[in-house]
Amino acid sequence: MKVSIAKDQLLTGLQAVQNVVSSRTTLAILSNVLIRATGNRLEMTATDLDVSVSLAVAASVQVEGAVTLPAKKLFGITRELAAPEIELVLGDKSVVSIQAGTSFYKIHGMPAEDFPSLPTFAEQKVVTLQQQRLKSMLRKTSFAVSTDESRFVLNGIYFSLKEDKVSLVATDGRRLALTDEEVELPEGAEGDFIVPTKAINELNRLLGAGAVDIRFGDNQVGLTLHPSEEGGHATYVISKLVDGTYPNFRQVIPQESLERVTLPREELLQALKRAEIMTSDKSNSVKMAFTKNQLAITANTQDVGEARETLTINYKGKDIAIAFNPTYLMDPLKALETDEIFFEISDELSPGVVKCNEPFLYVIMPMRMS
Repeated sequence: MKVSIAKDQLLTGLQAVQNVVSSRTTLAILSNVLIRATGNRLEMTATDLDVSVSLAVAASVQVEGAVTLPAKKLFGITRELAAPEIELVLGDKSVVSIQAGTSFYKIHGMPAEDFPSLPTFAEQKVVTLQQQRLKSMLRKTSFAVSTDESRFVLNGIYFSLKEDKVSLVATDGRRLALTDEEVELPEGAEGDFIVPTKAINELNRLLGAGAVDIRFGDNQVGLTLHPSEEGGHATYVISKLVDGTYPNFRQVIPQESLERVTLPREELLQALKRAEIMTSDKSNSVKMAFTKNQLAITANTQDVGEARETLTINYKGKDIAIAFNPTYLMDPLKALETDEIFFEISDELSPGVVKCNEPFLYVIMPMRMS
């Protein structure tokens, strides 16, 4: 293998794949990135056996070949090199020479054939949508994913592909976020699966402009992120799926609420941020009191103090006071971009529901008021 490549191209590739490289692994090769020089490109692949990321960047390939190199070391060297052009030459025993201007390095790798192979998918199960749409859907749901490992089936986002619609759901048992988008589902592409948190974090990082193809099998999902410009190369994200049956989330969504009030999203978010300052780990709740044309947000914590924020709103319903975890209420407000949200409530013991003029719904369980 002999390759000349622009420093920024090599950095782009390594930055995209190195996040999935495990620093603590019993398999040494999982600390490496697979580098394959072919045609006019350099392919880079990293995996921790659960999530894999692969992409290609433009390169001048004099001699084709492949090797695996320590990902963090290669990234560190590349980032610090002063010259804009780098030459990689594979020698005996998987040792690679790196030449850039007056800098010269030798780095010990491992054979490419020892690197785990990536799964393939049946072509007929392909669903395509725009990367920006998927990124927006992930932003509106990923904050509600459970971090409790004892409820592993909730440690990811549930994807449902049915009736020409892609729905994403996340819940941790105390709140639930749901969003959907209309797409063209080819015949045989319907199904549902749970994508784990690590893959979701990678997608949040990698999704940009262009289209994304989603393929799935019984225990794997593969996403192809196509570049927006001509001549660019696609990025591949492949992940194992969370094994298990997702709970029936629709039964926790209130069918109807007593009151529906329109609230200014940004103003409400800022008021909650200020009130949250006066909460504590032991007493982490804010009370929302709805009275005629007014919403009072209060936090009262022993040993800390109290806060009161008042918003003028259009409200003609009955007086209702209800308490929530402020973080849980702020999360959807940060993820949305609409000017207004609709807040639906019935009483102090029933869940609150956040909606907006987009396909989005958020259910939040109330807290006991002291």
